[in-house]
This record gives sequence, structure tokens and C-alpha cells, in this order.
Amino acid sequence: MIWAKGDKNASSFGMAISHVEPSQRATGEPNNKLPGNPIRYYINPVGIKSLVLSASELKESTTMSVAKPQAFSAQVILRPKGGASETITFPLVQGMGFITAIYNNLQPAIQSAVLFRKVEPAGSPQGGIFKYKITLEDGKNWLLYVTPENGADPKLKLENNKLISGPTGFKGVIQVAKNPSAEEGEGIYDKSAGSYATNIKISGSVGADGTGTYKFSFEKAGKDAPLVMYALPHHVESFDDATKNSKKNMKLSTTTKGMATACVGDSWTMVEGNLPLSMDFAPWKPGSSSQATLSEGAKNAIKAVAGNELSQDMEPQTNLNSMYFSGKGLNKFAGAIYTVQELVGDKAAASGPLNGLKESFKRFVENKQQIPLVYDNVWKGVVSSGTYEKGDTGLDFGNTLYNDHHFHYGYFILTAAIIGKLDPAWLDANKAYVNMLVRDSGNSVDNDEHFPFSRAFDWYHGHSWAKGLFESADGKDQESTSEDTMYAYAIKMWGKTSGDKSMEARGNLMLGILARTLNNYFLMRNDNVNQPKNFIGNKVTGIVSHHSYPNRILKLSLLTPTSSLVV
Repeated sequence: MIWAKGDKNASSFGMAISHVEPSQRATGEPNNKLPGNPIRYYINPVGIKSLVLSASELKESTTMSVAKPQAFSAQVILRPKGGASETITFPLVQGMGFITAIYNNLQPAIQSAVLFRKVEPAGSPQGGIFKYKITLEDGKNWLLYVTPENGADPKLKLENNKLISGPTGFKGVIQVAKNPSAEEGEGIYDKSAGSYATNIKISGSVGADGTGTYKFSFEKAGKDAPLVMYALPHHVESFDDATKNSKKNMKLSTTTKGMATACVGDSWTMVEGNLPLSMDFAPWKPGSSSQATLSEGAKNAIKAVAGNELSQDMEPQTNLNSMYFSGKGLNKFAGAIYTVQELVGDKAAASGPLNGLKESFKRFVENKQQIPLVYDNVWKGVVSSGTYEKGDTGLDFGNTLYNDHHFHYGYFILTAAIIGKLDPAWLDANKAYVNMLVRDSGNSVDNDEHFPFSRAFDWYHGHSWAKGLFESADGKDQESTSEDTMYAYAIKMWGKTSGDKSMEARGNLMLGILARTLNNYFLMRNDNVNQPKNFIGNKVTGIVSHHSYPNRILKLSLLTPTSSLVV
């Protein structure tokens, strides 16, 4: 979805809807250096405005605003002009089966840049709901449902091949859905028309046997009918038995995650088994505990280089003008110190470097690093002050604009977990700072006035997104699967070290989900069915993007932040 904003292709100021079929994708040239000559990339074209939900009153003065932004949802509101009481409100929720527009005293104008081939009234599938079938010039079939507040037939009129008009002063709900499944699809949508999702609530638990479950409970409004929601392949793989029964024989292609499956119901429950509960800091493999015992040969090999490795000056490697690279430096030394003290058993050799690591970490706790952090009152988070000082939004990979926070802060969180493991007395004085980094990047509650819920990790998509407040027609993106996994591991281990059982369980569940999603969408075996056959020969994706949120909604808004940290 994208706000048309006067785009010449649609001549509209409404909300444009696009759904790309695999056949519409553009692909890169084959790479003849790899077996099978896989294509280098594929792109879902942007700007195809199949349908546009608008109103005759929406013109140059139209404004767009966002209300109730949450982890899985937001409301987008169009007004003919600023402050107008007449509105179209779009409740956007991940996985929604219908695009829903709530009209308040405007004349509906349904447009298409692909052009209407045929529009026909199709009766009332439920009382007070009026249905229309739409065929576009690309041959695709859409369904349109109108639920007027007054119950009167809206008598939509096809004015020309670009415009369907409705009654003036309309109040009610208009919904559209792409129908890939002919009569069977119609039957599914007919029974759910008038109902729409407004948000998703998530809950989860992890059992002592290493089984984790998480549940999406869909909040809804409109008619009391069961919701149509689309599940991604990794959801379907992990559905519990009850949720499996909600699946329908109707699928739509996604931009980068294979085919989504329509499900009818007001909740889903997913199950992940074999979570890595036994994983600690020492070497580990699935099905066994961490192995803290090394052979004498391994210990001697480590001792031979440990002195040189741990005698390095930490200052120039950890006090940098980058949270990212400073964190990587801290974590490198933390891993080496842990190895010498716990695996080799040479506590004396580790003692001095551990004190040095504490001093290096203390610099950040006191916010005395080269570029201090500040708290941003606008988007509610802890960010680098670099962009405010220099004006360059690209500094430290865009940290000030919330890029990569799970990468940057994950290294600090994992470092703290190791220090706390080696010296539990260190925890009390540093716990608040580390928990603040967790709250910024991966908050577990949705009622924290200082930080949003789960900024980085997307519980619907099953992995994190790296992009912050940078506008992109391709939506958010994620590149580093290894650092995404590192972040979940850091959450697990900081929870374990600090005694936060809930945080530890959350990290374990995140790791279990990532094991599934990364192998489904990012790390491609020969039998991968979610990425194009002529692409999986690459074995690993570089950057994965999606179109989950409309372009132009998350506008950059940098106001003066407060000068101190919230802990």
C-alpha cells in the first residue's frame, strides 16, 4: 500500500493497493560463476496501483496522518484538508485479508491505474453488506464489499475504466480483497466480509522440555464474523492442531516469503520444539549441553596466544565514534576473556583483562564515549547523538534514525552477560544500563511509556528488520542473519546471567523461531520452496526487503532530544 499523493499514474490522492504476482517480478542477470547459473536478484516492481481507495473530495490539499502505531498495526487517516472531520481511516494489520477503508462523510471513489475491465454487482453475502466483483485489465479478480452505516444500497457506479463512484456523504466500510481462488475464494471472503482486524496481541511461553509456543490474538471490529488473515510459510509449518484447522485452500504470493495461506479465525498458535535451553557460553551443539571441557591440546594452543591477545590495548578498539564497532570490540575481548578464565581455567591470566573490559564498558554506562547516546522523545528510544551534531543521517549506519539497533546494542548486551557471568558482583551497578538497551531494541511489553514493543524483532515475520526511519518503496530490510541470531542469543544470555527468567525464555523462543525463518527465507537449501527456483542456487540472500508498511508513512521527524538517558 502507498499513498498515491497526486501520482500521475493514478491521478489520485487516495490509498493505492498493489499485489505483485511472481510473473511480474524483474530479475537480475544469471551468475555463471555459480552452479545452475542462479539469477543475482529479483525485484517486486513498485507503483502498480491495482486499486485506489479514495474519495472525490481528496485533492491537492489532502493530508495523511498515522494514529495508534503499534508493533503489528497502525491506522492511516486521509483528510481532504488538515483538521477536517471528514476522513477515510485505514486500519493496517500484518497479515490482513482485506484492505479496509472506513469512510466518514465522503463520496467514495474507487480507482485503478491498471484499469477496470468489468465491474458487476454480486448481491448481499450477509445482511447489510453489498458485494461487487471486479476484473482488471491484467485479468486479476478482486472483490469489493460495502457495509453502509445506514444499511442502504450504495449503488456504486462504474463511471469509466478508471473510476467507480459511490454516494455522497457516505458513512460506512469499504473492503477490497484480491481473489486467487475463484468461487472457493469468494465463499471464504463472503463469510468474513464486514469484519476486519485492528491489531494483534502476542503471548508466549517456554516449557522446561524445550517447547515454546506463541499466540497471535487478532483484535477486530466491524461485523461479528471470523477474520480472514494470511499466514506466512513459517507460521503454517509450526501451527498447532487447532490452528491447522483454520487453513483454507487459498494462497497469495508474498514479495519475498513464498506463498501466504488464508486462515479463518480470530487467533493462531504456533509451536517451536527443541529450543536451545542448554546453550550457554561454552561450545554447544543441538541435543547436548554446553561443553565447558577442552582437551589439554586445545588448552595449550589457547595459552600460547592468550597472552598476546589479551595484552592488547582495549581503549583504541572499544572507544570509537561508532556504537557498532565499539560493541564488536567489547564483545571480542569478552569472548576471549571468558575462554581463558572458564574453558582454559587460567583465572589469573584473565583477571587483568577482565578489569580492563569493565573499565571500557563503564565508559558507555557513564555515557562518556566519543559520541554519547541521547534519548529521543519523538520516536521513544536511545540513539547516537552523532546525527544531531553533524547533520549526517548516515553516521554509525544510521543509528540516530534507529537503523541496526539490535546489531549495535546486541554486542553490548552479550558483553554484559559475559562480564556478569565472570563477576556476578558487577551486575547490580550495570543492570539498569543494559536493560535500557534491551528495552530500546527488544522491549517485551507494550505499555512502556519510554520504549515501544519489540522495535527490531518482528514477531509476525519471525526475524528482525534493520531499517529505521528511512523512507523506502521496498519497505524495511534485513541483511545480517548472523547478527540477528547474535541479538536473540544476547537476550537469552543476559536474561540468564541477570536472573530474568522471562527474558531468557524470550531469547530461547526467538532463537527457535529464527532457526525456522532463516532457513525458510534467507539460507536456501536445494529444496527451498519459498524463494524462486532460479534464485536458490545463491544459497544465501544478501538483503531481504518487504512491503509490509506503506511508503511515506514513517516520515523522518528529528526534534531536539533530551540530553540525558532514561534508565
